[in-house]
Amino acid sequence: MDKLFIISQRNQQQTDAISAGILLANQLGLLPEIMAYSYESFSGDAYYNPRIAGAARVQILADDKTRVQLLLGELDANDVPFTNIWCKTLSEHACEHVHPDEYAMMLKSIHESAHFLPMDWQLIRHTKVPLMLLSNNPLNRTKSILMAVDLGSNKPSKQALNQAVITQAHKLAASTGHDLHLGFVIRLPKILRDMDLVNSRTLIKDAYQQHRQVIEEIGLDKNHVHIMAGDADMCLFELSCRLKAQYLVIGARQRQGLLGHVIGNTAESILARIRSNVLVVPHHDENQ
Repeated sequence: MDKLFIISQRNQQQTDAISAGILLANQLGLLPEIMAYSYESFSGDAYYNPRIAGAARVQILADDKTRVQLLLGELDANDVPFTNIWCKTLSEHACEHVHPDEYAMMLKSIHESAHFLPMDWQLIRHTKVPLMLLSNNPLNRTKSILMAVDLGSNKPSKQALNQAVITQAHKLAASTGHDLHLGFVIRLPKILRDMDLVNSRTLIKDAYQQHRQVIEEIGLDKNHVHIMAGDADMCLFELSCRLKAQYLVIGARQRQGLLGHVIGNTAESILARIRSNVLVVPHHDENQ
């Protein structure tokens, strides 16, 4: 059976990844596995004295191990395997450790701030398996899932990513019993909308007709298919708020750029706004 890799961090004032991860693993039929990451930057005597730093490190690791053990006891989940390690580069370690042949998903709570930390972006850009990010800024959620699909692309890589998103979203909906919705945005620059140079209602109506066969193959009720015209990040953010979606499933085309690995401006803009839990489905773009 595939595993769900749960990232636990010390002193996290955020949605508890362990309890949420074990619940999701049970729903998806996966084996939960916890990696408890510990790290502390020392100053003063601990910084200059390796013996003091070593003792502090041992104590921190012991405290974190105890914390996880107590929580697992409260959850009646003492059989869930966990490892606690001292690690400064969490994202690098997690992405190297979690391979698709052994793990089906990775899960992490995002920081207590309203924005993703650099660590979160590194996980998004480099993960080899679907990555569930638990929001700390939740909506008054209902039992609904929104998947973002680009119906208008003919590129093989985009179509492969669409299929991966649809597959993951269907699995999540079937496991949780949540309603599944599809969101597709026809990109229409604001200046064209403001100048009334394009009739957005006609565009949307035509899109429903053009993609009717694909929509039918996906198997959703027509009331659960939402086609919009505008800026993708804002449209999907507003739709997720309107649906009060508990999960957003979105694809990330990982590719190598001048500044390292990137996932595209649209995906990053959507992720920066969203307040639902986010399931990021990766696809490495070989066309550099």
